[in-house]
Amino acid sequence: MYHHFCTKCSLFFLLGALLYASACWSQTAELQLPPQASTGPGSGEYQHEEVRFLDFASEPDGYWMFLPAAPTPSRAPVLVFVHGYGAYNPMIYGQWIRHLVRKGNIVLFPRYQENIFSPRPDDFAANVAQALIDAQQELTTQTSIEADWSQLTFIAHSYGGVITADLAVNFEAYGIPPIQAALLCSPGTGPLTGGRLKTYADLPEDFHLLVMVSEDDFVVGDEFGLKVYQTAERVRRRNFIRQFASKREGVGVSAGHNECYGVDLAFDSGMRNFTAKRALRITKVDAVDYHGYWKLGDALLDCAQRGVHCEYAFGNTEEQRSLGEWSDGQTVRELEVIVPETK
Repeated sequence: MYHHFCTKCSLFFLLGALLYASACWSQTAELQLPPQASTGPGSGEYQHEEVRFLDFASEPDGYWMFLPAAPTPSRAPVLVFVHGYGAYNPMIYGQWIRHLVRKGNIVLFPRYQENIFSPRPDDFAANVAQALIDAQQELTTQTSIEADWSQLTFIAHSYGGVITADLAVNFEAYGIPPIQAALLCSPGTGPLTGGRLKTYADLPEDFHLLVMVSEDDFVVGDEFGLKVYQTAERVRRRNFIRQFASKREGVGVSAGHNECYGVDLAFDSGMRNFTAKRALRITKVDAVDYHGYWKLGDALLDCAQRGVHCEYAFGNTEEQRSLGEWSDGQTVRELEVIVPETK
């Protein structure tokens, strides 16, 4: 009897432990961040299967060019992706670049730095401008795709946002086409000051501007992004966006300076510095990319170029703010959006 009773107890105990462990594992396994959408801005709905790489980046005023292929389009809009300080290896943003190219864009990635010490930040914008001038010639003579520069759009990170804001104001002086739209991701200079303007009041009225910062950005903060947003008073379509960390049970999204990193080794130039090594260590692609940066970038392009999906880019709408839902239906903490006061 004693042996039989203990065996039954052991079986009940074992069964209970297995059920408890299974329930805990199931709860943890089921709690997932939202995946990439299947349609719409930021989605995995692609027009092209492949990306063609061209390297013209041997000098600081050089660039990499990425072209959509399979199929090769007859015409494509030009987008300029301006990296952060020291992040001149395109692999650091490779997954985002691949996404943009497969959506049908020609992406130019100016190098603008020889290394992290040279040239001086005051020369960055001129190097980007020269890269664009050279790329115009290259696209005219060496590729079969007709490049559309009429709605030139920039996506920029960190110091790249400072460069982009300068070029957008002073495009004529730099000898480049007018910039129609820009997404500035965590823009700023940190302890440096080169390349900053006193004001961005000369940005044109019809410019499309998104400035996105993160609550835990301890590298540049939000000071420069706010300055651009607040001084660009003539720009009717401009929004200032703040992203927050959102975590549950140890799973979630962070809100640091480099959230838009997305390493793809297929884009590796072979250059290794502190920034590239850090990117390899910390990079991740998650809901902040799919439903944040990638969504906003796609929507900005669509809105500026074709007048569609503007509700995903501007206006403090649900479509713009949403970072999607956890697998149990709860919402990831939304973006905070500041819009200009109506006059």
